[in-house]
Amino acid sequence: MPLSWNEIKSRAVTFSKEWQDEVSEDAEAKSFWDDFFHIFDISRRRVATFEQQVRKLDNKAGFIDLLWKGNILIEHKSRGHNLDKAYQQAKDYFPGLKEKELPRYILVSDFARFRLYDLDEGTQQEFKLEDLVQHVNLFGFIAGYQKRTYKEQDPVNIEAAELMGRLHDKLKDIGYEGHHLEIYLVRLLFCLFADDTGIFEKGIMNDYLDQKTSEDGSDLAAHIAQLFEILNTPQEKRLRKLDEALAAFPYVNGRLFEEQLPMASFDSEMRKILMECCLLDWGKISPAIFGSLFQSVMDKKARRNLGAHYTSEKNILKLIKPLFLDDLWDQYEKVKSDKNKLKRLHHTISKLRFLDPACGCGNFLVIAYRELRRLELEISKILLRGQQITSINDYFLVDVDQFYGIEYEEFPSQIAHVAMLLMDHQMNEEASIASGEYIKKIPIKKSSTIVHGNALRIDWQSLIVPYSWERNIPRYHYILGNPPFIGKSLQNVQQKEDMDLVFAGVNGAGVLDYVTAWYIRAAQYMEKANEVEENDLPRTKTAFVSTNSIAQGEQVGVLWSELFNRYHCKIHFAHRTFKWGNEAKGNAAVHVVIIGFSNFDIDKKLIFEYDELNSEPHEMQVKNINPYLVSGKDLIIIKRQRSISNVPQISFGSMPNDDGGLLLTNQEKIELVTSEPKVEKYIKPLISAHEFINGELRWCLWLEKANPKELQELPQVLKRIQHVKEHRSRSIREATNKLSATPTLFGENRQPDGDYVLIPGHSSENRYYIPLGYFGPEYIVNNSCFFIPKTLPYHFGILHSIFHMTWIKYICGRIKSDFRYSNTIVYNNFPWPENPSEKQKEAVEKAAQAVLDARAQFQNPAPGEKVASLADLYDPNTMPPVLVKAHQALDKAVDLCYRPQPFPNETKRIEFLFELYDRYTAGMFAGEKKKGNRKVK
Repeated sequence: MPLSWNEIKSRAVTFSKEWQDEVSEDAEAKSFWDDFFHIFDISRRRVATFEQQVRKLDNKAGFIDLLWKGNILIEHKSRGHNLDKAYQQAKDYFPGLKEKELPRYILVSDFARFRLYDLDEGTQQEFKLEDLVQHVNLFGFIAGYQKRTYKEQDPVNIEAAELMGRLHDKLKDIGYEGHHLEIYLVRLLFCLFADDTGIFEKGIMNDYLDQKTSEDGSDLAAHIAQLFEILNTPQEKRLRKLDEALAAFPYVNGRLFEEQLPMASFDSEMRKILMECCLLDWGKISPAIFGSLFQSVMDKKARRNLGAHYTSEKNILKLIKPLFLDDLWDQYEKVKSDKNKLKRLHHTISKLRFLDPACGCGNFLVIAYRELRRLELEISKILLRGQQITSINDYFLVDVDQFYGIEYEEFPSQIAHVAMLLMDHQMNEEASIASGEYIKKIPIKKSSTIVHGNALRIDWQSLIVPYSWERNIPRYHYILGNPPFIGKSLQNVQQKEDMDLVFAGVNGAGVLDYVTAWYIRAAQYMEKANEVEENDLPRTKTAFVSTNSIAQGEQVGVLWSELFNRYHCKIHFAHRTFKWGNEAKGNAAVHVVIIGFSNFDIDKKLIFEYDELNSEPHEMQVKNINPYLVSGKDLIIIKRQRSISNVPQISFGSMPNDDGGLLLTNQEKIELVTSEPKVEKYIKPLISAHEFINGELRWCLWLEKANPKELQELPQVLKRIQHVKEHRSRSIREATNKLSATPTLFGENRQPDGDYVLIPGHSSENRYYIPLGYFGPEYIVNNSCFFIPKTLPYHFGILHSIFHMTWIKYICGRIKSDFRYSNTIVYNNFPWPENPSEKQKEAVEKAAQAVLDARAQFQNPAPGEKVASLADLYDPNTMPPVLVKAHQALDKAVDLCYRPQPFPNETKRIEFLFELYDRYTAGMFAGEKKKGNRKVK
């Protein structure tokens, strides 16, 4: 157990006095450094070697005065000698050391002066012997204290995970697998961390395995089994004649070493891997990324991209700060000058409980616990001022047993449990340094509760107490996490059963993502929990990270109708869409939102808005947040068959349902016309989303009015018609079977008989505008597009403006991250300008024509110039300035159709559109309610 800092400082004073007046010859150096290490209650002889021989770069032998491998190299000189030369001499020894033996620190001294170099941080500190007590904290790493700087992309993170992955594979290859292998690796991980972070006496595991086991690995498994048993045995129950090296290990407890595991087996290569693990500095690996990093150990595929799978602390803080942390710090600032009020706040935070019902490897719980402990540390610093400390634990009340988690897979749940123990130890170190008193937490008496199971089928309250909601019953105050992102088409059988269970009786739930089930379970929990009083503790709140699809498209109506109408939820804060990931190479970022909610209302609601998906958010305080994460009333955009505005109706394009029989590539068209020239009059250009945007040619056989006699003279065409007939006949759908009677026609023919506006069904999210087209009836519109017949240039202009684009961004669904346009959700609910004047309409038409003219410059270029596709024209990086200006002029004209004042940004546009939508639809819902639909607004 490390000494307290107060004791270390006392010993430092004694050391300085004893050596201040000594003659201090070189011959006394060993005694000097023995006494120096004694300050920290460490035996120098056990951890460091005097006169370690090495081979220098010039191949001459050298002798390091004192070396603690992997930690510190000390070069000692006689009093008054040059310390710069001593430092250079120390560096000259580095070529003779193995990589794992290279120290982080170099200390040079001449008895009277100390100069400490931190090679990782690139810093140096120099002081006199009599000032040692003021600088003794620099040597906290000797005692087991160390303020660590963690780097998420530190190479040691990757190396550690790769080594453990290799060890995992070797053990699995010999038949040691499944549950036992997972527990075995988790225990080894804990021991490796403990050996470098002060839970164990520093380096004792490395020394034990190095000195007590054979190089061939034949006895390694037996020694590890014995070590695991010792770590689970209290001191008073151990054998009296236990090997001294084993007896040095502490009793850990905490259930970590409780289960009896079958004996493993090692060979020389496996022993070498484990010894390489021991030589790494595990203290450099933050407990905050410990879980995600080592979860990949079990998966070879994930291991190939190590570092890409952890969740960054920065993103986790985006959730926990507005959920609870900012409020607690605000309370602290208000009461820190009043010790009685501060004590009450301290008592409150020590009673808070946190649940992550999809905790994975514990990232959210670990960071939440760390931040709560850091707040407590600031509180304790004030409460400790001027106090005679009798029990330091009275000033540190927050503990890991306030944190709960549920995880479907076993290995991540085990990792989460260990990650919380490691973070607990790290925070105890910080508290010990700040208070000057050692906080002992080994053996472990309290630990987090992490349950392995299906959170959608487990009673969440049962982790605290059997299901009960009596007065003052313990409950969770904050539910948080990152439930799994699984779209409806990717859910397996069990996940679909989970969804059926959670959404029983809810119409339309089949469109929902898996993550939405956690929203309902949380709402059900809060419905009960917030009816219970619990000694002035806060009411329960929830915040989840989710794919942004739950705040867009058709999912909104299903999910939020339930949350609003049945569970009376209100959104308290929201991060609008941003990229969720980390800085690792190969990291596949997901577009997410964060939503904080509960079943009670609050005055201060916050929206965090992002200018770019990777940018920092802007915080906005608003009166209310709707389910589209916009400031405004709690309204829901429902599917409609007709537009809420007096505009032409929209329709899908025609669907061939032909298995390719009626469709032609450009080459196929050329070949068919060459062999059967009479077919040319039946070939029409086909406009589908991909070809339209990318400027590719595609054709179709449009045989609606074809003469049967002429068709008989076209054998290649007849062959294609026969293919269509056979395809439709084989279908298991009755409607498709019936279509085999008319194989010359598209399965669904909706082709307009006049000019129309074309909207592609899907388009890249990167474009500022979805490219629209204006076509005549000779262009066959495919079902991957929508068309609006009988339109004027005015309609084209409104639809091609930033106003309509803003509506799309917030309302439409997505395919991955790309826009997926919808007639029933987007177009039919879009609020067109209310009463534009003829002058305003003419301005829009003129600006719309200018957009088409700007495009034509590049789509119909001069001879010799390449034709630009719409994908080229609307790529943000290559969009021609003339087209940019044309769209800006169109946007300005459309803005004026809505109101005289300009709209400064997208936020103001969407807020205005929601207000307009609310006004347009104010009388519509009564009629819909009569039809049997759930009441929504």
